[in-house]
This record gives sequence, C-alpha cells and structure tokens, in this order.
Amino acid sequence: MILNLLSLLTLSEPEGPHRFVFLGAGRFAQYADLASLQPEGDGGRIRVFQVVEPDFRAGGTPYWGGWSWWRFDCGPRGHVDRLDFAGVREGGEEGPSTRDDAPSYEAVQGGDAFELLVAACNPNEFDTDATTVEEAVRQGRANLAATD
Repeated sequence: MILNLLSLLTLSEPEGPHRFVFLGAGRFAQYADLASLQPEGDGGRIRVFQVVEPDFRAGGTPYWGGWSWWRFDCGPRGHVDRLDFAGVREGGEEGPSTRDDAPSYEAVQGGDAFELLVAACNPNEFDTDATTVEEAVRQGRANLAATD
C-alpha cells in the first residue's frame, strides 16, 4: 500500500486522452492540450506541448519536444505565465520538470502566447488536431518542415 502511494506521488502528468490544438510553427511547433485546461476565475492553467525538429538532441539524447504548464488570464490585458518546462525524450519519456520563474507578461497579437491565450479562452471554438503525443509530433514536424 505504501509503495503504491509513493509511486502515485512520483508519476508525471497522466498520459492522455489529449485534445491537441495546433497554435503555430516557428522555431518550434506549439500545441495547446485543451484536455488539460483547468479554469480558475477569469483564466486558468493549460499544458502546451512544444515539438522540435527531427534529430533534435540535447546532451546526445534525442527529443520530441517538451511540455509546459501555463497560467493565463482572459481579461482585457490577457496575461500569460509559463510555469515550467519538462523535456520529452524520443519515445515519450517525460521530465524532470524545471520551474520557470520569469514574470507573467501580456500576450501580444501575432505571438505564440497570444495564440495560446485565444485557444485557452475559447476552447469550444477549436477542432482537435491530434489526440496523442506521437500524432502531435508527426504533425508538428510536418508543419516545421513546411515553414523551412
């Protein structure tokens, strides 16, 4: 029983089902996971998956990308705050998570944060683009290749 409780405490975020919405591609392809949306007041929290190009490596390890939790405010000033980052190795292994202590900032139209804010504040207006991390990686890499 104690071992089961300890294993629950050390698990990373639960895997799926996801509701990925493509936010855009630049240096990375960004997907908001609307299934992770946690409303709080005029905003909430949401998880975003960032897809990297094929053959991306850090310290010799191949990566698919990484997850970040974001806090957002749907009010008139539209602030966002990236709370952390956890790399996702090729194959799907996640973590560890690293806190992001940068202050919140206003999401400016045309930027990735603005696209995140629009999706997070209007989740019912978006169709699902992918339902698994693997599918998001395939689509994200295709979108990255199209921007080259």
